[in-house]
Amino acid sequence: MLTKDELASIKALQEVCEQDGGFQLKLNFDMLENRNRMKKEDFFHYEEGKLVGFLGSYGFGNKVELCGMVHPDYRRRGIFSKLLEMGLEETKKRNIQTILLNAPTDSLSAKEFLKNLPCTFSVAEYQMKWQKTNLIEDPAVTLRPSTTTEDFETEVQLEVLAFGFAEEESREFNLKLRENHFEENFIIEAHGQAAGKMRVAESDGEAWIYGFAVFPELQGKGIGRKALSRVVKLEDQKGLSIFLEVEAKNAHALKLYESCGFRSYHSQDYYLYQN
Repeated sequence: MLTKDELASIKALQEVCEQDGGFQLKLNFDMLENRNRMKKEDFFHYEEGKLVGFLGSYGFGNKVELCGMVHPDYRRRGIFSKLLEMGLEETKKRNIQTILLNAPTDSLSAKEFLKNLPCTFSVAEYQMKWQKTNLIEDPAVTLRPSTTTEDFETEVQLEVLAFGFAEEESREFNLKLRENHFEENFIIEAHGQAAGKMRVAESDGEAWIYGFAVFPELQGKGIGRKALSRVVKLEDQKGLSIFLEVEAKNAHALKLYESCGFRSYHSQDYYLYQN
């Protein structure tokens, strides 16, 4: 795991960069707080004992996302290029086939930097925040913690069907998720049968919903909307702000989230690294 001092330094640098640039970085603190020291996933650059550059590598089954930052006063010195080189080298050692470079849509400095790299725009992702609205409740659609071997198999299957994971990658990914103590895994049930899944991470007064999926043959029946409404209500009762992410091109999911009161407030761009 990263130390408390390392996490605090990353957070402080993030705040400086975001304030200077007027954007938000996606540094996945729920993952940073659950790092496995057996893997090299975080890269630091210090000047006179002060953290001025950071790059994080985030694995999601069959792909890795890279996201980082450099203090505004230390840019144009090749710091980020060195961090990215280290991150890419480590990723290649793991034989990852898909590498995505993540940058805030509003970051002009990131766009200028990416022009000089062998990468192409892949997809935009909206970050959405829930605004209070009336929610649909249906006792036939429920959520329960994922605890059994059967639940694990359901999650593995849904990662394959909904997110394009290979089965082996899905198993490894879901085993790693079990190590994340800041997330809770839920199974969605409809009329007493497993219908889908989602994860909820709670930290610093916020709840983030991830990995939300319903079996393809059960979609279009309102199960997703009712399950999402249920978890939103639970988190709202705790006094937490509620967030999720969705690909801009996923019109079906975007419509579902908006119908439950979520509104886009920020976006991230992903570039496919081609070298």
